[in-house]
Amino acid sequence: MLFPNAEVVFLGHKVITEGVVEDKVYLVLLILVIVALMACLVILASNYLKQASRNRALRESLDNLSQLNDRLRMDRHDYLNHLQVVYGLMELEEYDEMNEYLRKVYKDLLKTGKAIKTSKPAINALLAAKSAESEAKGIEFLIEVKSDLAGLQIEDWELCKVLSNLIDNAIRALGDCNREEKTVRVNITETKESYLFEVENNGPKIPDEIREAIFRKGFTTKKGEGHGMGLAIVTKILTANNGTVALETEEDRTVFTVRFGKEE
Repeated sequence: MLFPNAEVVFLGHKVITEGVVEDKVYLVLLILVIVALMACLVILASNYLKQASRNRALRESLDNLSQLNDRLRMDRHDYLNHLQVVYGLMELEEYDEMNEYLRKVYKDLLKTGKAIKTSKPAINALLAAKSAESEAKGIEFLIEVKSDLAGLQIEDWELCKVLSNLIDNAIRALGDCNREEKTVRVNITETKESYLFEVENNGPKIPDEIREAIFRKGFTTKKGEGHGMGLAIVTKILTANNGTVALETEEDRTVFTVRFGKEE
């Protein structure tokens, strides 16, 4: 044999080559496992954040429902007192004062009544809470409900986030202006094709140069943390639920209109 060690060298090379190939296979598998684990962690983190956001929204809805329930119980408790006052004014034949008293009582009760016209308790509670918050800041809060929203498919907690952010923006816009009469108006209605939500305020016009930018995450004209997220959250939720938002703004009137198409 001319090269007695050739076979040994060849076999050794073969073993080394196979070992290198196996190492590469193991390395690729290890990388794939790590990538899969990282993907799982990302999915878990995303689901956790989504669930945490949902839990916060649900807690807010429960708080609003509790406040609305307390308000309704107080109104019920006050009915007897109101009747006693009205009866006393009638006995004294103070009809003008009686009419004025009834007008104020009716106006106060009407505010609660308008806030509980939909079939969604969480939305009713939110409107009642925002009404109370607005009035505490000297802002008139008007509600017009012409739909019970029975066929609307979006989750209640997501719709609450949309309306809450739009109403909060309207309240903040009025807080920065010097108008004597400040008004936020919420209109809920439906057509044959859509459910419509309008949130209107009589604050200053939104400048043309920032109309598009206000829907981007992080954009804000306010200082400090916690700003610049509201309309981005609204856009994200609407995109996920086949909804749209439109803006109309002019002097003394700004309206955000949210639209959800009805399923055929």
